[in-house]
Amino acid sequence: MTLLGPTSQSFISQRLRLHYVDWGNPGKPPLLMIHGGRDHCRNWDWVAEQLREDWHIIAIDHRGHGDSDWVSDGNYLISDMIYDVAQLVHQLDLAPVSILSHSMGGGVAMGFAGAFPDQVSKLVAIEPVGLSPEMEQGQDGKTYPERIADWVGRKRDAAARKVKSYPTIEAAQERMQAVNHFLTEEQARHLTLHGVNRNEDGSFSWKFDPHLHSWPVDATPREMREDMWRAITCPVLLLYGADSFATNPEKTDRLKFFQNARMIEFENAGHWLHHDQFDRFMVTLREFL
Repeated sequence: MTLLGPTSQSFISQRLRLHYVDWGNPGKPPLLMIHGGRDHCRNWDWVAEQLREDWHIIAIDHRGHGDSDWVSDGNYLISDMIYDVAQLVHQLDLAPVSILSHSMGGGVAMGFAGAFPDQVSKLVAIEPVGLSPEMEQGQDGKTYPERIADWVGRKRDAAARKVKSYPTIEAAQERMQAVNHFLTEEQARHLTLHGVNRNEDGSFSWKFDPHLHSWPVDATPREMREDMWRAITCPVLLLYGADSFATNPEKTDRLKFFQNARMIEFENAGHWLHHDQFDRFMVTLREFL
């Protein structure tokens, strides 16, 4: 028998209606999946299909992403996204919960795990630790007034930016594959179909808020992030693609901030290693969970 896909659900967080999908099996241990920036919850479908018999899988759309509401002022803070996750876990009574996360979602997951260590049993984070030390030093070299001025310029650019549209699904899919050349045709098609809305003129545009291109000036300071990492008590698995732009924490001495973490690097994989090396990823994930 062919298994049905997930059901679409919503919850309220800070007056926003946020979307998530539920893969069923509420009697099984909960596994929360948290996607990365400018992505969506259906990015996890292949993983969920393989784990749904053993887990109660919930996958959230961040605010400003997928089928969740956009914020009115276009300002997206990691602290607000942590609040959203806390609300979802609280409202669905998921704790203690295991978490699978990617990129920006990994930062959100680690923030939640650090703030509420008793509510997370295991944490998998794919490329989560943010900017390289070199990039952070470049930011540190700017005064706060300079950073505010830069942010104002970026916000004006975001406000003036027209939402990109594509005449066909195929054109949007080509853009998807240009960003990640590791994707197969099937993967790119699926991610595109769930990642676009159809406009009134028949064209297609990405669901995410264009203001997500401009991060707020008051990002979490490095010392506060390190404090959050130290506060995580559950086992942590950090995964990195050897061909990614992200910085390997083992090479930047960041693993020392975690109480109980190990890191694995995937060859022939980029930032989306769970797509790029799916079979190996699933073996690694199952062993850890």
